[in-house]
Amino acid sequence: MWGLCSGSGSKPYQTVVDVNGPAYRCSCPSRKFPCKHALGLLLLWAEGAAGPVGAGELPEWAGQWVEARRKKAETAAESAAVKAESGPADPTAARRRAERRAVRVEGGAAELEQRLTDLLRGGLAGADRAGYQQWDEIAARMVDAQAPGLATRVRELGTVVAAGGDWPSRMLEETALLHLLARGFLGRQGLPGPLADTVRARVGFTVDTAELLAGPTIRAPWQVLAQYDSADERLTTRRIWLYDAGAARFALLLSFGAAGRAPELALPVGAVLDAELAYHPAALPLRAALGPQHGTVGSGGAPAGGTVDAALASYGTALADDPWLDAWPVVLSGVVPIPGPTRWQLAHPDGTDAVPLTPATTGLWRLAAVSGGHPVTVFGELGPTGLHALAAWPDAGETVPL
Repeated sequence: MWGLCSGSGSKPYQTVVDVNGPAYRCSCPSRKFPCKHALGLLLLWAEGAAGPVGAGELPEWAGQWVEARRKKAETAAESAAVKAESGPADPTAARRRAERRAVRVEGGAAELEQRLTDLLRGGLAGADRAGYQQWDEIAARMVDAQAPGLATRVRELGTVVAAGGDWPSRMLEETALLHLLARGFLGRQGLPGPLADTVRARVGFTVDTAELLAGPTIRAPWQVLAQYDSADERLTTRRIWLYDAGAARFALLLSFGAAGRAPELALPVGAVLDAELAYHPAALPLRAALGPQHGTVGSGGAPAGGTVDAALASYGTALADDPWLDAWPVVLSGVVPIPGPTRWQLAHPDGTDAVPLTPATTGLWRLAAVSGGHPVTVFGELGPTGLHALAAWPDAGETVPL
């Protein structure tokens, strides 16, 4: 689809959408993707045959974009074919590259240990006067050491002071976890296999998706519970939560896009997909790679949930397997959103237990409206500061994304 949209400039914006991608292009200067002009075109198209989007001859500017996408797809297919014909990579060379990287990461972890020692020797109380530059410099050193996971956690240390409040306590906690991760990698040979895999993943080692899907996969009806994006100046990350009701297990799909660009993977929230996936190796298998999809088998209702106490207990058990776990998926049933002393909470009607909602819960008022003061089922990510609510189900209702 294509169209011209009147904007603030003298010339109308050229907007084109490929619904098979989905993919979008617009000549407007907006950094949002898709922009409001592309969304407006989609809304017009969604009106159906009676709507204002009809058949027409493809203009040159839209044809150039379509042709560029076609050539890019052909190039990617040719590259994949050449790679397949060339056979597997040299295992000896791959092993040598892995060994060289491990040595570099070990050096980075040892340097980070020394930096943390110096920080604690000088005391955390002065960290607010040092500024963010020191953390940026340490993070850059971790990137040079090919340990992006360590670099990310170092950058997060730099934001603790800016958050205010009791930042020394939080910095001490984060510093301890960072120390534990660095020591875990340096002593990974003595760790159980699954825990060693977790440490490698947290440090920044990845497993190729094709390699994962070449092994055993799990085919099941996976319900799409939630999907949301988070972005920084470098990357847009999309998190998609799936749930297999038959085995009562969750799976997390991660996809990435350049800054200002939406990741390609998108799944309809509430749908149940007949699909295959493979979990990344870890002491606590949670992240997964999506394999072949065999169609949609309907829409799912509220998944089976539990109490707040049970959710907290499962979170504690998960932390024993993965101390660096940022969020743990839980489903709470029969809870009511209520105002608390400082922030909203999800509480059971009998008042036995409650859990606070994090400030990241952007759909708070939608959640309150769905509940209307009555118990609902809520899915979210449980973390050290509370629950990030992502979806809700009223009684016998459909999925309401938050």
